[in-house]
Amino acid sequence: MDHHQEEESNREKQDDEKEALARLEEIKKSIEAKMALRQNNLNPERPDSAYLRTLDSSIKRNTAVIKKLKQINEEQREGLMDDLRSVNLSKFVSEAVTAICEAKLKSSDIQAAVQICSLLHQRYKEFSPSLTQGLLKVFLPGKSAEDVDADRNSKAMKKRSTLKLLLELYYVGVIEDSNIFISIIKDLTSAEHMKDRDTTQTNLTLLAGFARQGRVFLGLPISGQDEDFFKGLGVTAEQKKNFKKTFNTYYDALAELLQSEHKSLQQMEKENAKLVNAKGELSEDSASSYEKLRKSYDHLYRNISSLAEALDMQPPIMPEDGTTRLTAGDEASSPGAVKDTSVPEPVWDDEETKTFYECLPDLRAFVPAVLLGEVEPAKTKNKSSESSSEVVESQQTAEDTTEFPADSGNMADVSITEQPKEKDDVDKEKAKGAKKEKGKEKDSDKKLENEKEKGKSLDVANFERLLQRLPGCVSRDLIDQLTVEYCYLNSKTNRKKLVKALFNVPRTSLELLAYYSRMIATLATCMKDIPSTLVQMLEEEFNYLVHKKDQMNIESKIRNIRFIGELCKFKIVPSGLVFSCLKACLDDFTHHNIDVACNLLETCGRFLYRSPETTLRMTNMLDILMRLKNVKNLDPRQSTLVENAYYLCKPPERSARISKVRPPLHQYIRKLLFSDLDKDSITNVLKQLRKLPWSECEQYILKCFMKVHKGKYGQIHLIASLTSGLSRHHEEFAVAIVDEVLEEIRVGLELNEYGAQQKRLAHMRFLGELYNYEHVDSSVIFETLYLTLSYGHGTSEQEVLDPPEDFFRVRMVIILLETCGHYFDRGSSKKRLDQFLVHFQRYTLSKGHLPLDIEFDLQDLFANLRPNMTRYTTIDEINAAILQLEEREHASTADKVSVERHSDTKRPGMFLNGKSNEKNIGENGEAPKEESDSDSGSGSAVRDGQNEELDDGNHERGSDSDDGDDYEDGVGPGSDDDNEFRVRQKVVTVDPEEQADFDQELKALLQESIEQRKLELRGRPALNMTIPMSVFEGSGKDHHHFGRVTGDNGEEVVDEENGEPREVQVKVLVKRGNKQQTKQMLIPSDCSLVQSTKQKEAADLEEKQDIKRLVLEYNERDEEEANGLGTQASNWIPGGSRGNTRSTGEGSGKGGGSRHRFVYHQGGGGSYYSRRK
Repeated sequence: MDHHQEEESNREKQDDEKEALARLEEIKKSIEAKMALRQNNLNPERPDSAYLRTLDSSIKRNTAVIKKLKQINEEQREGLMDDLRSVNLSKFVSEAVTAICEAKLKSSDIQAAVQICSLLHQRYKEFSPSLTQGLLKVFLPGKSAEDVDADRNSKAMKKRSTLKLLLELYYVGVIEDSNIFISIIKDLTSAEHMKDRDTTQTNLTLLAGFARQGRVFLGLPISGQDEDFFKGLGVTAEQKKNFKKTFNTYYDALAELLQSEHKSLQQMEKENAKLVNAKGELSEDSASSYEKLRKSYDHLYRNISSLAEALDMQPPIMPEDGTTRLTAGDEASSPGAVKDTSVPEPVWDDEETKTFYECLPDLRAFVPAVLLGEVEPAKTKNKSSESSSEVVESQQTAEDTTEFPADSGNMADVSITEQPKEKDDVDKEKAKGAKKEKGKEKDSDKKLENEKEKGKSLDVANFERLLQRLPGCVSRDLIDQLTVEYCYLNSKTNRKKLVKALFNVPRTSLELLAYYSRMIATLATCMKDIPSTLVQMLEEEFNYLVHKKDQMNIESKIRNIRFIGELCKFKIVPSGLVFSCLKACLDDFTHHNIDVACNLLETCGRFLYRSPETTLRMTNMLDILMRLKNVKNLDPRQSTLVENAYYLCKPPERSARISKVRPPLHQYIRKLLFSDLDKDSITNVLKQLRKLPWSECEQYILKCFMKVHKGKYGQIHLIASLTSGLSRHHEEFAVAIVDEVLEEIRVGLELNEYGAQQKRLAHMRFLGELYNYEHVDSSVIFETLYLTLSYGHGTSEQEVLDPPEDFFRVRMVIILLETCGHYFDRGSSKKRLDQFLVHFQRYTLSKGHLPLDIEFDLQDLFANLRPNMTRYTTIDEINAAILQLEEREHASTADKVSVERHSDTKRPGMFLNGKSNEKNIGENGEAPKEESDSDSGSGSAVRDGQNEELDDGNHERGSDSDDGDDYEDGVGPGSDDDNEFRVRQKVVTVDPEEQADFDQELKALLQESIEQRKLELRGRPALNMTIPMSVFEGSGKDHHHFGRVTGDNGEEVVDEENGEPREVQVKVLVKRGNKQQTKQMLIPSDCSLVQSTKQKEAADLEEKQDIKRLVLEYNERDEEEANGLGTQASNWIPGGSRGNTRSTGEGSGKGGGSRHRFVYHQGGGGSYYSRRK
């Protein structure tokens, strides 16, 4: 394959070289012919009068020939020269000169006119002077009486062709005086003509043409083979100096004229800007005068640039770009509003886009030139080759015909009589050969026709397949490959079919337009008719759709305008056409025209705005667009379209973002937390964080931990795990984290900003993960949940903080409960979650109809946490359920208070009886559950200075055994009660001997306490008389007689029964003689004696409870310390390796209701592990 490609490339190179050599040969021949013609004209061999008399001198014939001189062209050149050779024009030279001067010559007819004038010059002596005078009359209209032509364009064309003819006649020697050109140039560069702008424009084109064609007069370098020819013309150095001086002077004057024109244009722009700001629009006169001045300026600038290019000079540079705006605002005239042209913005956003629109494949490198339509040199080459072959064939036939008589001449020596017979035989053989040749030619012609028909049918089929592949070209490589393949099927018919196929792109396949435009731009380098035809069709379609004003087929309109925009980016469609389309839409800025204008700006608006040639005009169009948007009452969709199109073309100016410079240590911390942290690297991250200088980095690490919303949502639990790992060494860090999270949640509720929703959700998830790692207890979670539902309600800011259509708080609650709600599955936490979910249902029902995503999340939440819970559907049902719940809560609270009071009055008697209270103390030293639970369901936090180590939300250890743990449970079977007590420190197996010693000491302590109480009771009476012991001993028998309660002082309280008033039974001690007796007595309960006695009993009871709680806490604390030391000692494994490993594992989660993490540590001297629950 590569070898074949190399052969093709070599063949193409050889063909190109042959073509180049052929062109050089043709140029050389033309120069030689021109030099020969010049020699003939400089030294003409004119015929004498006798020869001329032999020619046709009739008036009729001469008149007919002179008429033909008025229509000189290349096709009639040979016939006209034959006619001129056959007639005598001695008496009609002036008429012939007039006819030539009046002839309308084109550029392609100049050489034919030169040939004819050379023939007449070589025959008639007076022809050349007369022709020179006649041609000069075209440039000197003031001296001519025949200057009646009013058409400026035709006069300009006449001058242009005449000047070219004069130069060519001078080059071939018909005109020998070069001073005539000096007079012509001086007339064209006259200062009087500069007053008339149209005349100046015409003269500029003539001078530019003279400078390109007559470089020898200006002393400009001449390249190629023409150099030798022009050296022989004999133009003196003085003449060159005069020509160059005249041109330079005129060019300087033109530069000044251009500067003044530019200033006047800027002045008119400023005036138009003031009018637009004052009146809103320009008058027709102002707009037309401005448009006229702008066109004149553009035309003048182009002509001066063309003249400068012909003179090998730099074109004049204006202070601003030559392209100006139709109208402008005050902001455009201010220096801050105009773009800084010294630092232009790049036209393309990236290199890939730039490559797509600018780097087109060179078809000449892939396809032979013959297939690209560049067939003109090939045709001439074929013609010359055909003529040469015909000459060779004629010569060969002549040789063949001469061979036969030669042979017959040789045979004449043998027999002269046989010559006639041989001649007849030769004639017969010739006739037969001719017939055979004709038959062969016919057969070959038929074969060629058949082959052509087959080739045509194959080409048609291949082209149809190519068109079918066209919609599938959705990449740059595919469309480039298809373009190259098309070039091998190039023909005029196929070009028309291709244009039609490209034009009829499906109106919904807008993504194909860019690739179709690239194909057109690639083919435009060799086939000029394809882009011109397509652009004309698109322009006609746009005008039809705009003028139709039909509010149908919006897709067709968008396809048309986007196609125009894509072709504009390839510079196939001129920018003027795009601006005219945009202006047509802005003039009627309604309905579909808004969509069309916005699609045009989205396609090529940015390209035109950033292109230096069109930036100012595009800025003006964008200002008009925004002004129309503000004036028109557009619907939201159209308003958004206009704003998007405007800011896509002209993005708002913003100051460059200043990147924050952080110290290396902070950068390293951010790298660890936001880049390196994952499930596998958490151990290493924790290790690196512990190695940091904590006093310097604590605040920044805290700040980074609080930015959990900037990391991955799925890694929030890793941040919580790091918090847990760091809290073992820096306890204050975990406390600070919890405080910051709770504060951020509250601030989010206070502000309720839409932009902070992601941050608020992340913080709720973070709080739930902190509960999972036991840095907060359940009371904090429930307080946060209730705060989320109730904050801001009942205040004047309720509509701002929690509007009815805002469901974000529902999502916050769902996130928190999804994170840690599955741990609230037993005990008081389960009861509190059930109560909260009832209130949560009332909150969601108060919001009205929930969005589908919120409703689905709620269904998943209830299915995971409480699948059997009733889902209420109306406000009345939920209100009734809440009232019933509150009634049950009040009833249970009253029962609990009565039970507590009953138990408090009963327990001192137990001590008095000397019975041990060991059964009320758990196996591991736990206090009674009724008194130690801080999670009572009332929603309050830790009561009365209770130890913060108690986490009432933690679940019992009994579930740990289900997970396969090796630790003993510290809670008995009664752990399912509502009130539970759990110790944060892990419980380990206690030595039986130590346990026996502890029990013995505890019994001794209790016995000592009982003895002391007995002594206190004996020494208690402080009356004058001695209270008999029967009073104390018998008082315990009546403790519960008919609902009466008797105190230590002998009082009995009779409860209210059946609505009767309460009375208190007391015993009065009386003395009769030496005997002491008691007498029972009922006194009202509102008596001051009863009230004071009750207050005293309550104070004594409270004091007892405080003392008992302090003693128990002290015992528990000692036990926890002893257990901690025992755990560390029993789990210490000696080892010599140095490293750090940490892994996390979760318990059964939702099933068992336990939450714990295993944290393994290994140090230099050994390793230990602990279990947090």
